[in-house]
Amino acid sequence: MYQLFIYLYLLGVAVYSLFNEKVRKMWRGERDAFRVLREKVDPNARYVWFHAASLGEFEQGRPLMEQLKREHPEIKILLTFFSPSGYEVRKNYEGADIICYLPLDTIGNARRFLRIIRPEMAFFIKYEFWYNYLHILKHRHVPVYSVSSIFREGQVFFRWYGRQYGMVLKCFTHFYVQNEVSKQLLARIGLYNVTVTGDTRFDRVLQIKEQAKQLSIIEQFAEGHKVFIAGSSWQPDEEIFIKYFNEHRDWRLVIAPHVIGEDHLQQIEKMLEGRKVTRYTNGENENVKDSEVLIVNCFGLLSSIYRYADVTYVGGGFGVGIHNTLEAAVWDVPVIFGPNNDKFQEAQGLKACKGGFEISSYEDFTTLMNRFDNDEKELQEAGQQAGAYVEQLAGATKQILADVKL
Repeated sequence: MYQLFIYLYLLGVAVYSLFNEKVRKMWRGERDAFRVLREKVDPNARYVWFHAASLGEFEQGRPLMEQLKREHPEIKILLTFFSPSGYEVRKNYEGADIICYLPLDTIGNARRFLRIIRPEMAFFIKYEFWYNYLHILKHRHVPVYSVSSIFREGQVFFRWYGRQYGMVLKCFTHFYVQNEVSKQLLARIGLYNVTVTGDTRFDRVLQIKEQAKQLSIIEQFAEGHKVFIAGSSWQPDEEIFIKYFNEHRDWRLVIAPHVIGEDHLQQIEKMLEGRKVTRYTNGENENVKDSEVLIVNCFGLLSSIYRYADVTYVGGGFGVGIHNTLEAAVWDVPVIFGPNNDKFQEAQGLKACKGGFEISSYEDFTTLMNRFDNDEKELQEAGQQAGAYVEQLAGATKQILADVKL
């Protein structure tokens, strides 16, 4: 059944690639992967393979890759992606020796791929469970580790109809999971090679904090004001917080939207009701000290921008799910987000420690912001709780690599 699904999926991707640029990039990248491997693989080198579906999983795997390189500089790292949103952003990442798409999980592709690479071990990040690759790795006696993985009751592995596919989990040498619930669920299907280490993203955001840039444009804009920074925002998020700050102009507002296309930027500017707005890329040419709102119309700065916040907002909670709350929390500031956060363990942790706050409406947001505006002590305590939460849960990378032996 799985093999049939893969071939039907392959057909679907081929057809859909004719109409969708993102799918076309993935289709071409997967087909081109073997050429990349033939050109770049050193047959005399020792390879460790990391596979990440997309950008979020890459960030979870990055601390492991970089620490492994520091401890074993003789090792070469192969990094593969499934999604263009990961590959296109990180295709020039210097921490890996070879970066390419992962060819689709057919038996032929898996055999060919592993014959070229001959990895000494493999790390699959979070949700990656490719049936043929994993079975052939097991057959070749290659250690395979699932890291920062998290399991839930409703997943196919724990349903009666998913037992056959669930056999793929027996191919892993060890699971390094995020929480105790995941460990208990795996034990229920007879898997005990499990250690609760937490999420390597906590290590990654602390690493990002250490490497953060000083941004003179933001510093000039923020000087002498309380600053609210909204990261990865979508329109439903923006409709709430922009309405509030149109009425509370004593705050400086920084908006780093998830989509920075011109249509969306103009839509944001229209909602701001005539307030003085500067786009970040124009900040060198304009007097940002006189601006009330700064729109970040470029990528790659958000994790450094959060350092200038008094309060942060992370978008996506009125859509498919919130974005990275830890990048904000690590700066000792409270984090606000929308209601779709149930599947995000870090959001639940931030709420529990009173460093993160869920809102479902404009009224919720107004009540919370008025509290922060009127009670400096509460604002500071919430920020301290957020930062402490990140610090307390760091350390997964060190624990995993102490256990894994090359």
